[in-house]
Amino acid sequence: IASDGQVVVKFGNILAKHCLDPRCSTELLRAAEHTQSVSSQLSIVARVKAVTGESKASSELLLSNVQNLVRAVQHVLRAAEAACVKGLGKPSADPEEEEVAAFCQQWRKNLTQHRAKEALNSDRDELGLRKTRGAKAEPTLMSLVQEQPPRSRNIPKHPSPRKGHTVMDRHL
Repeated sequence: IASDGQVVVKFGNILAKHCLDPRCSTELLRAAEHTQSVSSQLSIVARVKAVTGESKASSELLLSNVQNLVRAVQHVLRAAEAACVKGLGKPSADPEEEEVAAFCQQWRKNLTQHRAKEALNSDRDELGLRKTRGAKAEPTLMSLVQEQPPRSRNIPKHPSPRKGHTVMDRHL
């Protein structure tokens, strides 16, 4: 789980680098830094728990750190959504940056399609506002991440000449 947190940190840093809006970029960097800290804490707590064995206090501390990491990842994804909506610059030729850009473009395309369908929906009140009952929620980056099938942790999505995983190689 802690290593998956590091993948999200890398994702956030790549997006922040290409975000056209300075405020969104700053918020994304802050969220990624916080996620980095929480992920490192979780890694340390997990190693200590592995050495010290079972205890209720260490299990509670581990669970608390996992919950903190989940919240931190959600913050990164919300900030990433804002960055994607504000606009992203062209990624470099780096395969990881291209993969992140493609992932964000897919989400933005889904969001645009959703909004177009909602705009055509005649379920509006007397003021012309959409009724909230029965309306489908807008797609989020989190939902797009959850839709991806889990992959083996040792097999990269695309063969790469470099060692290690790319940002989106793992199911988050």
